[in-house]
Amino acid sequence: MNIYVGNLSWNMTSEDLENLFTPFGSVASAKIVTDKFNNNRSKGFGFVEMANDDEARTAISQLHDTEILGRNIVVNESTPRPEGERTFTKKPYGAGGGNRGGSGGGFNRGGTGGGYNRDRGGNGGGEYNRY
Repeated sequence: MNIYVGNLSWNMTSEDLENLFTPFGSVASAKIVTDKFNNNRSKGFGFVEMANDDEARTAISQLHDTEILGRNIVVNESTPRPEGERTFTKKPYGAGGGNRGGSGGGFNRGGTGGGYNRDRGGNGGGEYNRY
């Protein structure tokens, strides 16, 4: 069984997570998810895989909402992500920020929205507005 463990302390390691579940049975793997763009800092959650479902259910019931390193952890059975679902959505080119004030964003050439507005107002209207 795959188990989700959330609200973890930033200081907790994968080894600490494994040691937390070992008293309840055999732990096949334990991994804290880290942010590869932020110096591999913990994202505050992880997954534990246990071979025996009965042992996993006991661990879930005993550990859910207990205080570990100053935080009440969340422990429940992990459910697989629906097929094709992504963890992030990418904005199309030109959407989003990129201007100072006004609306629009990105670096569109002409039209509404876009670019860098020197006047800090208005609603875009080009790549670079000097007035």
